[in-house]
Amino acid sequence: MAQAAQEIARNNKALVVLEFVWEGKDAEGALKKGEIRAPTETYARALLRRQGVTPSRVKKKAKPLFGERRVKEKDLVVFTRQLATMINAGLPIVQSVEMIAASSGNQGLKSLLQAVQVDVEAGERLSVALAKHPAYFDKLYVSLVAAGELGGILDGILLKLAGYREKSFALKAKIKSAMFYPISILVVAFIITAILMIFVIPKFAEMFSGFGADLPALTAYVIKMSNAFVDYWYLVFGVPALLIVALLQAYKRSAGVKLAFDRGLLQIPVLGEILLKGAIARFTRTFSTMHAAGVPMTESLDTIARTSGNAVIEGAILATREAVSQGQRLSLPMAETGIFPPMVVQMIGIGEESGSLETMLGKVADFYEAEVDEGVNRMTSLMEPMIMVVLGVLIGGLVIAMYLPIFKLASVVGG
Repeated sequence: MAQAAQEIARNNKALVVLEFVWEGKDAEGALKKGEIRAPTETYARALLRRQGVTPSRVKKKAKPLFGERRVKEKDLVVFTRQLATMINAGLPIVQSVEMIAASSGNQGLKSLLQAVQVDVEAGERLSVALAKHPAYFDKLYVSLVAAGELGGILDGILLKLAGYREKSFALKAKIKSAMFYPISILVVAFIITAILMIFVIPKFAEMFSGFGADLPALTAYVIKMSNAFVDYWYLVFGVPALLIVALLQAYKRSAGVKLAFDRGLLQIPVLGEILLKGAIARFTRTFSTMHAAGVPMTESLDTIARTSGNAVIEGAILATREAVSQGQRLSLPMAETGIFPPMVVQMIGIGEESGSLETMLGKVADFYEAEVDEGVNRMTSLMEPMIMVVLGVLIGGLVIAMYLPIFKLASVVGG
C-alpha cells in the first residue's frame, strides 16, 4: 500500500483515474468479482488487498456502449449526510468515503466515490478531490466543503449542504414542472397535426376527388396543407429539429443569445414570474448556506452568480458583487439592479443592520419557495383546460374542414 501511495505521489496533480474489473477471493476463500477505480493496476490491487480481497485478475474496464450510469441527486444527498455523520463520529475521511462506497448499491455512485477515495489517499484535500467531478459536485459544493475543512467544521457544513441540496432539488423539480406544460402543448399539437395531415387528410382528399364540385374554401386549404406535409415531410420534421439544435448550440456558445433567451423567459406571463421567484429562492437559500459556512460575501456572490442558471440573474448578482467589493452595503446595489423585489431588498437590509443576515435570507428563501409551489399549482390548473381547448380547436377544425363537403353534398341531394 505504501508503495502504491508513493507511486501516486510522484504523479502530477491531474491524476487520471481508470476503471478496472477484478476477480479474486475474500478472507474466507469465497470467489468475488466487481469493479474498482484507481490510477493504475498496481494501486487497484493494493486497494483490493486493503479490503480483504486477494485479486487473481485485474484489468481495465471497456468503455460502455451507451455511456455510464449517472448518479442521481438523491444519492449525492444521502452520501453527504452519511459522510457528515461518520466525520462527526471521528472516522477519517478516507475510511468514511470507502465505507460509503462499499455499502452503496448504485454502481455509478460507487465508482465516483472510489475515484474520490483514490485522490484523498494520495494526499489531496476532500474539496480538491471533489472538484475533479464537476458534473456531480459543483463550485458551490466544493467551496462549502473547502470552507468546512479550513474552519474545522466539515461535519456541520456537510449537514447544511445536504439540507440545501434537498431543498434545491425540490425547487428545480417544481420549475421543470412549470416549464413542462407549455412545451407539452406545442409538442402534442405538432405531432397530432402532422399525423392528421400525413395519414388522415389524404384519405378524405381521395374521396373528395370524385365529387366533381368545388370544395369549401376551408376544406381546400386544409388539403393543400396536407399535400405540403406529405410532399415535404422531411422538412416538416427536419426543420424544427434543426432549429431546436441550432438554438441550443447558440444558447451554449453565445452570451448574447443566452441573455436574450433568459430575458425572454422572464417576460413570459405566469411562467416568467415563477422562474423569477425560483431564481430568488435559489439565490437566497444558497447565500444563506454559504454565509452560515463563513464564506466571504464577495466569494459567495461570485459562486452564486455562476450557478444561478439565468444570465439576467447572473448579471444582477455580479453587479451587486462589484458594488459590495467597493464597500457598499449589499441591499443598495441589489435594489439598483431592478431584478430583486422590494421585499427581498428590505429583508436583506434589515438582516444587515441587525446582524441576522443568514436568518433573513432563510426566511426569504422559505417564502419564495412556497410562492413557487403555489405558482406551479396555479399554472397547472390553468394549463390543463388550455391543453384541452387547443387540442379541441385543432382537431375539431380539421374534422369540420373534412366534413363540410359531405354536409354540402347532403344538402344538395336533399334539395
